[in-house]
Amino acid sequence: MSAIIKNADESGNDALSKSRQSEQLTEDEYLSSELTSDVKREYIDGQIYAMAGVGYNHNCIAVTIARKFGNHLEGTPCTTFIADMKVRLGKDYVYPDVLVDCSTLSGNDYFSTSPVIIVEVLSKSTRKMDTTAKLVRYINLPSLQEYVLIEQDFVSVQVLRKAHAWQPDYYYLGDWVTFESIGLTLTVEEIYDRVDNADMNEFRQEQQLPE
Repeated sequence: MSAIIKNADESGNDALSKSRQSEQLTEDEYLSSELTSDVKREYIDGQIYAMAGVGYNHNCIAVTIARKFGNHLEGTPCTTFIADMKVRLGKDYVYPDVLVDCSTLSGNDYFSTSPVIIVEVLSKSTRKMDTTAKLVRYINLPSLQEYVLIEQDFVSVQVLRKAHAWQPDYYYLGDWVTFESIGLTLTVEEIYDRVDNADMNEFRQEQQLPE
């Protein structure tokens, strides 16, 4: 059985509702084929989306978040995963950039069903899906407490919290962000450590100016 494999770039532009395929993979077919696939693929509404590679800024943010979360959660039941752990959303499967799961996962588990916080690093190609199709699915997960959206091309951190009826809060340079689900507070500057964009470069220059 075959299905059109759409790149993440395409899926961000034409939205899920406009995608077409002649045949769809079943959930079982996707899961079995994903184990031997050369590339990671997300599975939404029976459609496969091949994940494109990511660049320097995306990696800097994702790795920093995962490291901060992981260090903070040492000695707790919660585990931080980055990029390679799928999340099951009903019959859909996606790969968040960072997630924390506090349930009991075993060495044989290939996906999480109970994340408490999910982080996506946004780009022009993924922003539409991350803020529409994935957002709707994420906030319907019973376990999820926070959904975090981080821009890589400029400084902006958006946090949607279940406790606040999923209303977004925005954070910028000079702000502190509290990830309530795991009890961790970071500055926006920490989140953007080593990131190379106009906002951060200007901020670093201002920090070096003599008083």
